[in-house]
Amino acid sequence: MIRQAKKEDATAVINLMYTAIGDIVHTLAGTSDVGTALHVLEGFFREKGNRISFENVLVMEEDERVIAFMLAYHGSRAAELDRPFLERLAAIGSAVQTIEREAREDEYYLDSIAVHADYQGRGIGTKFLRLFEQQAAELGHDKIMLLVDQENTAAKPLYVKMGYNEDGVVTVSGHLFDRMIKRLN
Repeated sequence: MIRQAKKEDATAVINLMYTAIGDIVHTLAGTSDVGTALHVLEGFFREKGNRISFENVLVMEEDERVIAFMLAYHGSRAAELDRPFLERLAAIGSAVQTIEREAREDEYYLDSIAVHADYQGRGIGTKFLRLFEQQAAELGHDKIMLLVDQENTAAKPLYVKMGYNEDGVVTVSGHLFDRMIKRLN
């Protein structure tokens, strides 16, 4: 079953998120300690008004267990959604003063998808990609975007097959990502 995330999903979603975004977790939390970073992000997940808030997340549940998630928001909200992270980073004296902006103002952005290792290879990621496109269309967005790590050579062909085209490169937390866009109309 796919449903809107709840605050109670924080631990499951953030652990899955770590598998999807890796080092970006440390950038957002302002710490290199994995346990602390995950704890900080769980707190953000439970709050409204930030990029990883439960409000922006759909989860797939099986046997009362979160097995996958999708996080998406509109690029026009990026500055607003990143503000809580920047405020935390400033408060702890982090050298990080900006968060790389992935999405442009006119793009509905698929921030991340992750499927628990025990459930991979069943088409769940593709199902979430289609759901992302459907969600964007229902919200009236005609341009969608996602990033693919240049080291993830298996994912990019899937995105191309689904109609996404390269639109430049962005560096996030020291990693190069290809911007992939698709027009829905």
